[in-house]
Amino acid sequence: MGTMPQMSNLIPEVKNTVAVASGKGGVGKSTVAANLAVALQRTGARVGLMDTDVYGPSVPILMGGHEAPQVVEGKIDPPLEYGIKIISMAYFLPKDEAVIWRGPMLHKTISQFLGEVRWGELDYLLMDLPPGTGDIQLSLSQTIPLTGAVIVSTPQDLALAVASKAIAMFQKLRVPILGVVENMSYYICPHCGHREGIFGHGGARAAAEKLGYPFLGEIPLDISIRTTSDSGKPVALDEATPQGRAFHEVARALAEQVAVVNSQAEEIKIE
Repeated sequence: MGTMPQMSNLIPEVKNTVAVASGKGGVGKSTVAANLAVALQRTGARVGLMDTDVYGPSVPILMGGHEAPQVVEGKIDPPLEYGIKIISMAYFLPKDEAVIWRGPMLHKTISQFLGEVRWGELDYLLMDLPPGTGDIQLSLSQTIPLTGAVIVSTPQDLALAVASKAIAMFQKLRVPILGVVENMSYYICPHCGHREGIFGHGGARAAAEKLGYPFLGEIPLDISIRTTSDSGKPVALDEATPQGRAFHEVARALAEQVAVVNSQAEEIKIE
């Protein structure tokens, strides 16, 4: 396969690359990725969001992406939504058509999304990965050194068992695990304020602790998260709401873990 191009060639001005992953579909990973991007941008960070899910690209919908990318002097200018640079296969695929791609095609797309998009200077490039453990995950970690991965899970035992497979994959690829997020963690009744763990509660926290990884926080199961996602206005835009606040707390924990991983990498270099 030869040597892969390294990050210095492809995205030299990007400080941190964070993969947002899950072991299975349906855990709200893309919603978490979009809201974390918004929350990080709200702290003053320069943020990009790359949708690497070619089979079900949803980032433009979640981010209200109405502008299409422009090609300028042979490079792609990513649209800016809420101050965040975004790119997605959704911009380049015919609507409502099944996508059947093989490994080499996926690898080429990932390389283009990194090397041929004008990301410029970024503090964080978040990458929304397809669910599971497949070609794109492998391609991404071979193409650039990732700062680390965030694993999104729900509280159920099955989701946690599948999440641990995603963790094992990143371990094999020597990608640091930045932490685990429990999505759909609990439900608060809008009428009486009663909090209910519909899918159980605390499972992801317990699993993270057992595996020795940071637990980044809990996101509630809430209809406003779904409606804001569908309308392209991520709930993290409003930190005053409990739902928005939850994403901002997770983003703060994520930023702390990125700093920890970077300081550990510096120590290894010095040694």
